[in-house]
Amino acid sequence: MGFAVMTMTEAAALRVKQIIENSGPDAKGVRVGIKKGGCAGMEYTIDLVTEASAKDDMIEHDGARVWIEPAAVLYLLGTQMDFETTKLRSGFIFVNPNQTSACGCGESVELKPADLAALAQQREAEARV
Repeated sequence: MGFAVMTMTEAAALRVKQIIENSGPDAKGVRVGIKKGGCAGMEYTIDLVTEASAKDDMIEHDGARVWIEPAAVLYLLGTQMDFETTKLRSGFIFVNPNQTSACGCGESVELKPADLAALAQQREAEARV
């Protein structure tokens, strides 16, 4: 069994499927990445996918497909993608164990690359249980 870069909640999967349904026949899913920007240093990006790239990792939940840009994989390992609606906003949120801080407005984050040795030890411990 391979290791999924990210997981997706039911709410996130539902929102991804809604985006695809409203984006025309060429829409296949969304692509998640990161870019430099914001006051904390990095921002998550979400773009519509009309043509999948063989270099991207892909996760799927209940028919919703999310591709992950190769440059973002080390920063997103172990992340859970969710979608929330509050009185003030609605949008995707990322519960990311690699996040070290965030700006006050929540639009940008500081991320560190995942510790691959720690992930391997965690998988070994889970396999023993």
